[in-house]
Amino acid sequence: MLKIIVLGLRGIPEIQGGIEKHCEQLYPKLAQYGCNIEIVGRSPFLKKKKSYYQKLMIRRLYAPDPKYKGLEAFVNTFIGVLYAALKKPDIVHIHAVGPALFVPLARILGQKVIVTHHGFDYQREKWGNFAKKIIKWGEHLGMNFANQRIVVSEEIKKHLKQTYGLESVKIPNGVKIETEKITENALKKFELQTQRYILMVSRFVPEKRQEDLVRAFSSVEIDGWKLVLVGDISQKDQYINKIIHLSRNNPNIVLTGFQYGPMLKSLYANAGLFVLPSSHEGLPIVILEALSFGIPVIASDINANLEVDLRESSYFKLGDITQLTKKILETVDNIDHIDRRFLIHRAKQYSWDVIAKKTFDVYLQFNV
Repeated sequence: MLKIIVLGLRGIPEIQGGIEKHCEQLYPKLAQYGCNIEIVGRSPFLKKKKSYYQKLMIRRLYAPDPKYKGLEAFVNTFIGVLYAALKKPDIVHIHAVGPALFVPLARILGQKVIVTHHGFDYQREKWGNFAKKIIKWGEHLGMNFANQRIVVSEEIKKHLKQTYGLESVKIPNGVKIETEKITENALKKFELQTQRYILMVSRFVPEKRQEDLVRAFSSVEIDGWKLVLVGDISQKDQYINKIIHLSRNNPNIVLTGFQYGPMLKSLYANAGLFVLPSSHEGLPIVILEALSFGIPVIASDINANLEVDLRESSYFKLGDITQLTKKILETVDNIDHIDRRFLIHRAKQYSWDVIAKKTFDVYLQFNV
């Protein structure tokens, strides 16, 4: 039985973030292959020191609260690497290039390390120049010193080859195709009508560009339609306050806060249109989730979104609010003629079962 320690994420389950969702879906599948998996999360996000989720052990390591926001990922990964040295797993699997800064330390301590590169985090608008340099250095060290590299997109794979001369294994993000009956609880709670609202699900950070979508929606009146923005707004910062201010005077804009489980599924299942205007992604799980519910998608034309290979008419030029508005109006006008079965079929190629098998095959390469 392979013993795996997982580092680099906030924790699971039901914790906001693309990497967190990736791990929440992937590792229960790997446990079914007989892997003994321990996920080390960050103390601000996990209430219990030790808990279990679908045969996974979730460990919260006590770490000093960092003075500056964002440092908890580095502090937790550093302590996690030391913890792994004591536990002696067969493999340490680190997610994201920031935490990958500690791959050389893990190797010095005798650990076999896999790093999954989820995206160019040093391009995120929220980071200052110094933080971006540290994260970029994390990519450099992590990619060069890891025993194996997994990437979620072809863009990242090409980047590693061109920048570092390194090969990697492409294993994309996945999606679960829901077969259970979905409730309409979200419609009642947020006063929505089926297929008469635009949905965006994302963290509230500048690179997700909720602002573009709010401005596009507010520039026109779409009879009977609302805009629903899902994401945590409890930790107020300058960007969140800006979105709240822009939305305040429009009764048709709904800020739901962070949603998960049946409520989030209900919001997806009943949406008429999904929009992702972001400037930075790895391979966006939220687009795959929207497709899995048969929801038409409009997305910015960044490489990560283009890799999902939607119809050309589904993309708009990043930051072009006028074009985004036009795309929204065109989709809304044709909403009753969209082939939702085709969209669900597109999502099925990203099955978590297939992705788990590919990841397990990478683990077996270590011959342990």
